[in-house]
Amino acid sequence: MEFMDIELARRLERASAMSGKACAQGAMAVRPEIGAAFDEIAGGIAVFAGVDSPVTQALGIGLDGPVHSTELDHLEKFYQSRGAPVAIELCPLAGLPLYEALAKREYRLVEVSNVLVRELTPTDEFAAPPRAPEGQVSSGATLMVREAAPEDEDLFTRTVVQGFADEVPVSQAILDVMAGFFRSENTRSFLAFADGVAAGGGSVFAFGGVGGIFGASTLLPFRGRGVQTGLLAARLDWAAKQGCDLAKGITLPGSVSQRNHERFGFRVAYTRTKLVRA
Repeated sequence: MEFMDIELARRLERASAMSGKACAQGAMAVRPEIGAAFDEIAGGIAVFAGVDSPVTQALGIGLDGPVHSTELDHLEKFYQSRGAPVAIELCPLAGLPLYEALAKREYRLVEVSNVLVRELTPTDEFAAPPRAPEGQVSSGATLMVREAAPEDEDLFTRTVVQGFADEVPVSQAILDVMAGFFRSENTRSFLAFADGVAAGGGSVFAFGGVGGIFGASTLLPFRGRGVQTGLLAARLDWAAKQGCDLAKGITLPGSVSQRNHERFGFRVAYTRTKLVRA
């Protein structure tokens, strides 16, 4: 297993930042009025995909060296000029001086999340429910997982958003994000079916040899039936076949999602903090 260091952190965070950028571009294609934008700042990428979008944040900041006050001014202007709070997902390897600089600017902590990694090879095999034939869904009680087709965009988007509804209220911003990811470059989305009905979904990206597992949810009536296990296996299989040598997941500490990842050989690499300035 590869040891955690600044080079690996740069690679992991850059992959997530590229995914956020691709999502903004995808969301712009769906709803141009969002005014999606992105900018390379302080070694990372600042993404704007709407004032209320969870993708509106900066990733990878500070991993290329010290961040100067002028760069933070630039970052803040990028968001404030668009009427959005300044949100930064900060990797701890960016260093204490950056935390101190943000504290002086009165940023506040709003979230912590674990970044998990595992190695991948093209020959890896993942236990999962059988795949449904292309363009078909399952019948009976067997769980089936397949890659979402272009015509599945609305089904995928609404299934995943409804799966999050007990934690995050359904909103246009969330629908825009999922549609943006569905259309993102180097990204694939998967649907799980139980009893012939869409039960959950999730996405995976491939940037710089990193396969990012993200955006998965299960509809309440189908929880506890292996939906997330099937979606994880299918997405890891896709990432391995793209030539990714690392897989990355992001979960809340100690969550069911973290346990699901760990069952597939993931380990915690570091804990990220989300800092916000209104």
